[in-house]
Amino acid sequence: MSKEIAAGRIAPLPTTIFSTMSRLAAEHHAVNLGQGFPDFDGPDWIMEEAFRAMKAGKNQYAPMNGVRTFRRAIAGYQKKYYDLDWDPETEITVTAGATEALFSAMLALIDEGDEVVMFEPFYDSHQANTILAGGIP
Repeated sequence: MSKEIAAGRIAPLPTTIFSTMSRLAAEHHAVNLGQGFPDFDGPDWIMEEAFRAMKAGKNQYAPMNGVRTFRRAIAGYQKKYYDLDWDPETEITVTAGATEALFSAMLALIDEGDEVVMFEPFYDSHQANTILAGGIP
């Protein structure tokens, strides 16, 4: 008896637009900017700064809610430009990107069988994330 490698919960997920566009870009030898895949390196100064940080030992996992000094800087920015008072210890969480942040929020807020209203157009991963969280798009 063969067993599928992937979990059954991903079976209803549609092919993402990103997969489709990546395939088309490869087929046509095009530069895929849809996901931030430029055909050039980043600025030298950024790569040098990243190298310097790694050499200084800043290459370990960050705390789950982000590095404290960064969260404090975000709170300072919000105060300076928007007059918002956010507590960096309880009201700011740093993620690897918006997709991760939104999926984490969906997992925290959607219960099995919850209906989720989506207004089109919506970001490609919202439907899949809703399904994975147990919701009904």
